[in-house]
Amino acid sequence: MNAARLLGSLVLAAVWAMSTAVHAEPIGRITGFGGVFVHSKDPRALAAWYRDVLGLAVESWGGAMLRYDAPGHPEAVVWAPFAQSGSYFAPSTREFMINFAVDDLDAFLAKLKARGVPVLKRDDSDRNGRFAWIVDPDGTRIELYQPRKK
Repeated sequence: MNAARLLGSLVLAAVWAMSTAVHAEPIGRITGFGGVFVHSKDPRALAAWYRDVLGLAVESWGGAMLRYDAPGHPEAVVWAPFAQSGSYFAPSTREFMINFAVDDLDAFLAKLKARGVPVLKRDDSDRNGRFAWIVDPDGTRIELYQPRKK
C-alpha cells in the first residue's frame, strides 16, 4: 500500500473512531425490557390461557419469548408510571397492565370474540395507533396495540 493510501485509511479510521466515540451510548445503561413477570394463583392455567386465547408460543418452562425483530413490531417498548389513583387499569385492581403489540387488531379481536373474550374498549383514533383492552383470567388488564404504519 502506498503512503498516500495508508494516510487516507488512517484519516478515515480516525474520523470513524471519533464519530463513534461521540455518538456511542454510555455503558452501564438499560437497553430494553428483559421480561414481564406476574404472580398467579394458577400459573399453568394462566399460561394455557395466554397460549390458547392470545396465541403466545408458551415454552415448556412456562413462559413465552417475544422477539424484538418480529415483523411489524413497534420501534420501541414503552415504560410509563401511572397515578395509583387513576382509572386507566380499571377494571383490574392489579398494580400493572400488560401491553401487547399486534400486527392486525381487527383480526386479533375477531379471534378473541370467537373465544368469548369480551373487549372492554376500543380506540382507533389515537395518533400512535389503534388500541383495544381486555382482561385475563387473573384480572390483569391487557392493552392490545397496533402501531400506525409510517
